Amino acid sequence: MNASLMDRRRLLKLGAGSAAALAVGSAAVAATTPTAQGANWKVLQHDYQAQSNYYYCGPAAVRIALSCRMAAPSQDALAGALGTTTNGTDHIGLVTNVLNAKLGGGWYETKQMPNDPPTQAQKDLLWNDVVYDIDRNYPIVANIVAPPGNQPPGYPADQTIYHYFTAIGYNPDLRQVYIADPANFSGNHHYWLSFDQFASLVPPKGYSA
Repeated sequence: MNASLMDRRRLLKLGAGSAAALAVGSAAVAATTPTAQGANWKVLQHDYQAQSNYYYCGPAAVRIALSCRMAAPSQDALAGALGTTTNGTDHIGLVTNVLNAKLGGGWYETKQMPNDPPTQAQKDLLWNDVVYDIDRNYPIVANIVAPPGNQPPGYPADQTIYHYFTAIGYNPDLRQVYIADPANFSGNHHYWLSFDQFASLVPPKGYSA
């Protein structure tokens, strides 16, 4: 979770006061994939865990991504590698560095999306990254900002959420992205987002792809 000091204080308040909305714990939740898939849909096999505390969305999202390609380290180990504190994980570049360090090589790059709303070129790049990476078994980790009125399923409706989650699939027929969300808000750990909404959540942050 990446935010200014004021935003971090708001985030800490959310974490302390919204236990009913945020279901956290190290116990794995069964990874669900859609029961009906088109021939050209793609959803990666992965090992899902909800984040084990309110500030571990970064480590948990990275763990989900790594689990598509290896036996993933623990959330605690990844938190140490990411420099995660009670303020969260500072920026998406740390995620990129840890993904490359754990997997070897330099597949992942940090892609910034500073424009809100994003430009068409930024959206085109994001969709191309989703398809290209997931086709090659590399999930995408996104640093998002979800304000009231533009939130994924189950998010507290009156809060702006600063968060990390993992894109593990796509549906080109409907231009959707399949999300493994470590927050597990109200039990929503996996869900489809329209690509347009996904793209609108990333600015002014970025993603690793």
